[in-house]
Amino acid sequence: MNPLEIREGIYWVGAIDWEERDFHDFNIDRGTTYNAYLIVDEKIALVDAVKHKFLGEMVERIRKIVDPSQIDYIIVNHVETDHSGGLADIRRVAKDATIICTKRGMDGISKHFDTEGWDFRVVKTGDELNIGKKTLMFLEMTMLHWPDSMATYVKEDKLLLSNDAFGQHIASEERFDEEIGIEEALNRAKIYYANILMPFGNLIQKKLKEVESLGIPIEMIAPSHGVIWKNPKRILQAYSRWAEFKPENKAVVIYDTMWKSTEKLARAIAEGIASAGVNVRLFHLRKDPWSTIMTEILDAGGIAIGSPTVHNTIFPPVAGFLIYMRGLKPRNKIGMAFGSYGWGGGAVKEINRTFEELKFDVVEPIEVRFRPTGEELERAFEAGKEMGERIKRA
Repeated sequence: MNPLEIREGIYWVGAIDWEERDFHDFNIDRGTTYNAYLIVDEKIALVDAVKHKFLGEMVERIRKIVDPSQIDYIIVNHVETDHSGGLADIRRVAKDATIICTKRGMDGISKHFDTEGWDFRVVKTGDELNIGKKTLMFLEMTMLHWPDSMATYVKEDKLLLSNDAFGQHIASEERFDEEIGIEEALNRAKIYYANILMPFGNLIQKKLKEVESLGIPIEMIAPSHGVIWKNPKRILQAYSRWAEFKPENKAVVIYDTMWKSTEKLARAIAEGIASAGVNVRLFHLRKDPWSTIMTEILDAGGIAIGSPTVHNTIFPPVAGFLIYMRGLKPRNKIGMAFGSYGWGGGAVKEINRTFEELKFDVVEPIEVRFRPTGEELERAFEAGKEMGERIKRA
């Protein structure tokens, strides 16, 4: 694929990774992209440097526009190696290039590479770099999602090079949201947000307000993964909504099972929730990708999680998922634990502990010994129905 001019003098020179299926241990079924951008003016700036295995592709795309040795600035919006993996090698080509990054970015780069002799320029929010007709302004994006993260704003083009914010994991020849479809782009962005940025909702709200207070008009957002937003209003609205954990009329029922007892409870609870007029999603933890489950949890009003008890504790797949969910810190949820046991319980208590840590509104759990009876399944149905009613009232 050739480089693509996204604004006058600004080119996509990144790489498409068709084969990747795992990123930070969540499933990316459509691969991803590593987006780098070349800004050609009186001075030449490269924004990010792709994953190392794709360095050759990036250099060849740059070469179709300018001699890579003429790059004056390499802007490192984020140290993580899917963006900076090719940094040392492109720096060897562009020997006189100045590295522009945050203070934490410089510290991180120096941990990843031998930077002896490198010329750094450390920037903070509001700092600007004039490269001719274009002015680049830098915005610190601390903990979105690493301490070093920042974004680069091209003032004359009203273009935000946002790094990981507003990204999606999807490999495609299409470079713009309208080309793959706005709804598809938003869906992919939601998966990305739920599995990477969910813990940082408060910070995202503050950053959106900060950008608004700076009076920065944004007509295009070019992230470091996925497609470019020609229509940024929709994704900005979505981020605001997701960051506030605004619940929809929806519940997610999640379970794993050994001999179908916990599964029977899960289905009864899901049917009860649906009978209350609430949308419900039912997931089996060893059959459904955790990334898909977390995406549904993001805007769900309630979560029911079920596990059998093994060795007086929780079933290992459920334990693993609880750790995954706890790290992503969903909020504003009603939580219900359920499960079955043989000689002694334990799993339901473990699930409830996680709910309490996350400050969920915990409801009465459902726990049965061995196989649930018809009466116990009816109780699970009624518990689900009550949960549905509470979701609608929230």
